[in-house]
Amino acid sequence: MKDRTVGVFVGSLRKASYSRAIANFVSSLAPENFKMRMMDLSGLPMYNQDLDDEDRPPEAWIKFREDVKPLDGCLFVTPEYNRSYPAVLKNALDVGSRPYGKNAWDGKAGGIISVSPGGLGAFGANHHLRQPMVFLNILLLQQPEAYLGNVTSILNENGQVTNESTKQYLKQYMDAFVKWVELISEKH
Repeated sequence: MKDRTVGVFVGSLRKASYSRAIANFVSSLAPENFKMRMMDLSGLPMYNQDLDDEDRPPEAWIKFREDVKPLDGCLFVTPEYNRSYPAVLKNALDVGSRPYGKNAWDGKAGGIISVSPGGLGAFGANHHLRQPMVFLNILLLQQPEAYLGNVTSILNENGQVTNESTKQYLKQYMDAFVKWVELISEKH
């Protein structure tokens, strides 16, 4: 199998983020030929088209676009804020897709895992995040879907997944995601 690089985009900036804990765990499940790269979204300035139009994009945008372009896949791990996904993810999608006609996301394999301390597993965030993926041509893994509800009951105080059935569920998800990235990468 060829070496692959997958960007992991976490929708929470909180130090003790449940989404980050899950992202770290699923990254540990990837095979050796998969480099799971945590993408830092914390310093990415909000998108303002004027800066692209005036040919003065911030360095952080340029670097982010250069970092996204060579990725083989993108894994989004998101909490739910007000029945949607956080602004930090929307901003990353916007910055990476611009200027118009230079979409760094185009044709990449993608996956979404949504995480919530509530019972619905951030269902709303998961499905809202799917909407821009169509326009950006991020080719999403459809099955299995990954909604993690009651996340506080599956993590210990150190943010480690302790629930065995959740570990198995996430392993199945990652196995499918790895196959998806391989399939899409071979086609493009």
